[in-house]
This record gives sequence, C-alpha cells and structure tokens, in this order.
Amino acid sequence: MSGDGGGSPEPPEPPGEHGLPASDHGLDDMPVTASAGRHGSSHEESRSPSPESAPASRRNTLAVLTDGPKPHRRRGRTRGGGLWALLAAPGTLWLVLLFAVPFYAIAAVAFGSTDPVFNAPVPEWDPRYWDFTAFTEILTRSVTGDLRPVFLRTLLYVALALGVCVAIGYPVAYYVARHAGRRRALLLGLILAPWWVNYLTRMLAWLNLLQDDGYVNDLLTFTRIVDEPVRWLSGNPVTVVLALVYGYIPFFIVPLFSTLDRIDPLLLEAARDLGCSSRSAFWHVTLPLSRPGLLTASAITALPMFGDYYTNTLVSGSPTTTMIANQIEFYLLGGTRKELGASLVLLLSALLMVVMVYYLISSRRAEEGL
Repeated sequence: MSGDGGGSPEPPEPPGEHGLPASDHGLDDMPVTASAGRHGSSHEESRSPSPESAPASRRNTLAVLTDGPKPHRRRGRTRGGGLWALLAAPGTLWLVLLFAVPFYAIAAVAFGSTDPVFNAPVPEWDPRYWDFTAFTEILTRSVTGDLRPVFLRTLLYVALALGVCVAIGYPVAYYVARHAGRRRALLLGLILAPWWVNYLTRMLAWLNLLQDDGYVNDLLTFTRIVDEPVRWLSGNPVTVVLALVYGYIPFFIVPLFSTLDRIDPLLLEAARDLGCSSRSAFWHVTLPLSRPGLLTASAITALPMFGDYYTNTLVSGSPTTTMIANQIEFYLLGGTRKELGASLVLLLSALLMVVMVYYLISSRRAEEGL
C-alpha cells in the first residue's frame, strides 16, 4: 500500500534466485520497519532477521557472508625446520653415543657368556646368538627368590623418601612461590646451595653428625628424647631414607616451584570472589593446577633414587638395608658373574620405563584436564 492509504496496491516484486525476492539476496537490502514511540514520536531502525527465523536460502547466504572462506592449512614441514634439525643433530648424536651404545653394550654382556679361565665377561654383539639364561635366572630370583626382598625394600625406601620430599618440599615450594616476596632470590639460593658442594662431601659431613658421639646424638641425649645414643650408621633404615631425602630434595623443590610460580593469581582471587576460603581455594585451584609440576618433581626425584648405591653404602653398609643398586654394584664390581649384574640393570631399567610411561600418561591427562 502507499503511504497515504489511497493508492492502488503495488505490484509484487518478481522472484529472484531460489524463489526469493531479489531484495533478499544481499544484506544491504534487508527490510526496514518503522516503529512509533509511546508519546507519538517515530523513528526507523534496521532489523536483521535471525538465522533461525530466516528461510534456509537466507541462512546459507548469511553463513557464507559472516563466516567467509575457510583458511587453507598448510601441511608438511614448517619453515626453519631444517635449521632446528641441524641444531639438534649434535645433541642427538651425543645421546646415541652416550646412552644407546652403552645400553647395547650392557645387553651384550647380559646375554653373552663368561670366560671360564679368567672369569671375564664375553659380550655377544650379535643378537642372533644371545643367551637369555642369566636374565631368566635374575628374573626368577627377583620374583620368587632371594632378590625379591631387595626389590621390595628398594620400592619401600624410595616411596618413603618420596613421601617425605612431598611433605617437606611442597610447603617450601609454595611459600617461596607465593609468600617469599623480596626474599625469593635468597631462599632459592639457599635451596640450590647444596648443589654447589660435592655430593660425597655432603654425605661425609652427615657421617660426622650421625656418629655415636656426634652432634645429633648429643642433642637427643641432652634434651632427654633418648636415654642412650642411637646407632644411626649401623644398618638403620631411617638413616637411609633420610639420606635419600637430603640428597634429592632440591630436585623436588625446584620444578615444583616453577609450576606454582606460573599459576595466575587472578584465578585464586576469582575463587575467593566466589566465596571460597583460602583453604578451599588451595584444594580446588592451586593443588589441581600444580599436579603436573608435582608429577614432574616426583619423577625427577624418584628415578635417581632407584639407581643410587653410594648413599646406602656410605650411611649403612649393612645387608639388611641393601637396595637393588647395591646388588648391581656387587655383581659388576665385586662378583665373578658380570652377566647377572648386567641383567639386573636391564630389569631395573624395564621397571623404571614402566614408571616413566605412567608419568608421561599422567602428565598428559593432567594437562588436558586444565
């Protein structure tokens, strides 16, 4: 109809493509409606129909205009990949020479034979002629024989030492990351200070402290905690666990501190704004976000403990506290059957590989859950 209401009706607009009016094919030709105000004033506003209420052809048009063409993703090598491969070549070669080749040498000794005259190992470099007798013997003894208590004792000592590292290291890392302030650099320096001293020197210092007439026993007897000196260095499992904690706890604190320091403080503020207390914010925000760092710190700390033989030998030296690494040392350095020690190395490596795979899977799941 015309604006004054007296004219003849306008002819309908010829249909365009897809059976729609020609004005419906572009966004610039959207219908314009007039609306009057409550007090009689009127104004015009442009109103685009929603895609849900528009016909199918119009929704397709809107989708093409708003989304645009899909970007083409290039597949294959990225630029600069060859340069980075060249830079990684020395490290890869170093890893092959100092890890893969020695590991194959250990396998050659484990699956080789022993010279009957000189009792020296005869490595077998050809896998086609490997003899698995020594490895089968070690596997049987580890499952049902005399090496089973050694493996269980090793797992127990490492688990206890790791638990103590978590109990001590997590609060320390949390305090340095969140509340240290200007003292952060000083505290980090104190945490890293043990690495500036040789490991042997640090353990020898503990021998002086833990002797029967050492300062530790003097303090315990002076405070009447014990009536007589404790024999710390005579096959005491507590001494072995504490020595492992002392030797490896910096490896636990540093990566955990790095993870806690990267947590955005705004997340904690948002949790408090939503009504969480400090304790609830820690359990529901900080602890889940620090799980990847906790797993990394645990792996870095626990894996070297399994292969540590020197700490146990130095602070105990008793057969009652022997760990699996001490058995490897005995067979390779003091025994006549080197192939048994090499087989123990392979078996321990297989167990640690299982732990490493679990760590990688747990780390990926933790990162995906963030």
